[in-house]
Amino acid sequence: MNRGAIAALFATGVAALAVIILAARGVSDAGTNSVSTTGQPGAPVSPFEGALMPAGVKAPDFKLRDERGRRVTMREYRGRPVVVTFLYSHCHDTCPIQAQQIKGALDQLGHDVPALAISVDPARDTPRSVARFDAEQGVTGRIRWVLGRESQLRPLWDGYHTTSELPSQEHLARLVLVDKRGFQRVGYPSQQVTPERLAHDIRLLEKG
Repeated sequence: MNRGAIAALFATGVAALAVIILAARGVSDAGTNSVSTTGQPGAPVSPFEGALMPAGVKAPDFKLRDERGRRVTMREYRGRPVVVTFLYSHCHDTCPIQAQQIKGALDQLGHDVPALAISVDPARDTPRSVARFDAEQGVTGRIRWVLGRESQLRPLWDGYHTTSELPSQEHLARLVLVDKRGFQRVGYPSQQVTPERLAHDIRLLEKG
């Protein structure tokens, strides 16, 4: 092999080594300078799979009735994380999916945690229609509904920044995890929820 070929091979090897070193340095930098869920470079990375909610936002309190006519409040769940979602019993697309995501997460946990479904269609969500929905989705006794008049439920929709179901508008499908102290901690658009992500974040809140 002539000297020119040897020199070319040496140059190629040096260049490849430089690429490897730079790539390794890039991975290291990415690990130490990750952008947190708050968007601030250098801030601690969130351990949660869902999006962190703004600090200090309380879950709206209420005193309403569930699908069995029993009184249900937010305060009664203090000391435990709570899954909060927004469903209507005549829904045939997003709501069954959300119910199955919650069911799957509870199955993965191996135990149930409080899960509340706040009605977004108060005029049509009746104990009978809710019972049918729960039976179809296999979540009877695992998801507790919050029912009431529109005037009673609207403060909850507003407090969680969601919308009601209207003939001209589909409700905003989302899910929120409330921590043991009653603060909204983690949020998910419906399309980003998976049983695995949800179970992971519930475990963190149970430890906190």
